[in-house]
Formats: sequence, C-alpha cells, structure tokens
Amino acid sequence: MNESIPVVRDVDRGTARLLPDVDRERAWLLTVDGAPQSYVDLEAPQHLEFEYARRLGHVVDCAAEPGAPLDVLHLGGGALTLPRYVAATRPGSRQDVAEADRGLLALVAEHLPLPDRSGIAVHGTDARAHLEATAPGSVDVLVADVFGGSRVPAHLTTVPYARAAARALRADGVYAANLADGAPFDFLRPQLATFAAVFAELAVIAEPAVLRGRRFGNVILVASHTPFDTAALIRRCAADAFPARVEHGAAVAGLVKGARPVGDAEAVDSPEPPDGAFGIG
Repeated sequence: MNESIPVVRDVDRGTARLLPDVDRERAWLLTVDGAPQSYVDLEAPQHLEFEYARRLGHVVDCAAEPGAPLDVLHLGGGALTLPRYVAATRPGSRQDVAEADRGLLALVAEHLPLPDRSGIAVHGTDARAHLEATAPGSVDVLVADVFGGSRVPAHLTTVPYARAAARALRADGVYAANLADGAPFDFLRPQLATFAAVFAELAVIAEPAVLRGRRFGNVILVASHTPFDTAALIRRCAADAFPARVEHGAAVAGLVKGARPVGDAEAVDSPEPPDGAFGIG
C-alpha cells in the first residue's frame, strides 16, 4: 500500500496536487486545478493508467519494431508519463520534452525523479517555440499532449503549427495528439481539416460513445505522410479494458467534409469540458 503524503504546490499555471495511489506502491496522480493531468507508477513506468495515455502508447508501439529505439519529441510534459513509458519499452531512445510550466517541472523533478541515463531531456519552454526550433527531419514520433487547464491552447491548432510538426518529422514519422471534444465536433473537425492540409494520412482513436456524439471525451489524432499500420493499431485499441475505435480513410474524410483548416488569426482554444468529463481510465 502507498502510504505517501499528498503534495500540494502552486505552480505557474494553477495549483498542482500529487496524490498517492493507495493501491499501488510509488504510484501518483497529478492534478492541476482539479483536472487530472498525469498518472505515474515509478516502479512500473510501462503501466499507463489513463485511457488516452494507453492510446498514445499504442501509437508509439506501432511506430517501429518492438523495442527499437526512437527519437521522440513530446509537446507537453506533465509528470512525464509517456516519456517514461518509451524509455522503459524502447531503451536507447532519445527524447525531448517541451513543458512551459517550469514550476510543474520542478515539482515533478523533486518528487517523481527520472531514472539515471533515461535519455529524456526536459525543456521549460513553450511547445510551439520548441517545435519550430527543432531540426528538420530529426523526429520519429511527435506526441502533442498540451492542455492549459483542460483546454488545448489555440496556437497549437493551426496550419503553421501542423507544418512545423511535419517539418520536424522524418519522412516516415508519426504525429499523435491528444484532443478533446464532443458533438457536433466544432473543434475536432477543423483540426482534422488542418492536418489534412499538411499530412497525407489521418486517423482518429476514441471510444465509440465519443465518436457517436453521445458524450464529450478524448480523441487521439494520428497523422503521417506515409501509410500507418492501422490494422495493428486497431487490434491494440480493441483489446483494451475500455476498447476504442480507430477511424481512418473514408470515415475521417466524412468527418472533415465541410470543415476548413485553421489559421493563426482565427484559432481558438479547444472547448471547456463539461463537469465530470474526465476521470481516471
């Protein structure tokens, strides 16, 4: 049993809480202003508690042969859950993390330190600024999981941002972003149009109830220039305790139809989620 004491600290963008999981030794939930941000098990970094994190993990799993090291750029850090996962499952990977909240980074470094020689470099900087400074063609997988509170910041939703992501990726690289929306998908549909304007291949991963418009929830957007192994991704997502659907091809084109790409001038944050929309998966 985890008998650690909760930690509460004001960080740059709110009040962060590290709450011990009473059922798992050395496991912690990070919240910021009450919104769940990350879950980390220091003894088992390959354990992904949140459903959306598992789906991002599935994208990484399908990006290369099992165990092969990758160059990964993470936009948004939180408690560094996915970087720890990649380090554990793909030893020798080189990873960069851009997280704007330096107070949060200090809290995580103090209470949830990274293992030695993890290959993870953490940068206290704006995600888009770091992306735009990334060497062209240097990244195998780009993961965007940036939320200001419970909303994706507007400057990470535009065609210039998508072009910067495409420029950083290698020719066979993969982009994966954690988004959140509900019917009628007034945020998601323009996001798909935005990335369709830059990338040749798109897919989305979400619970069937979210895709049917029955509730608000996380949607993983996957984009690449070359065909992605959607069959393997479908198998992994279907085998989860809370199965998700993978839509691609005509299904994604149907969602995009009528939506327009987003420019910097008209970009807005993702919608505020309704109360109780997010919980631990």
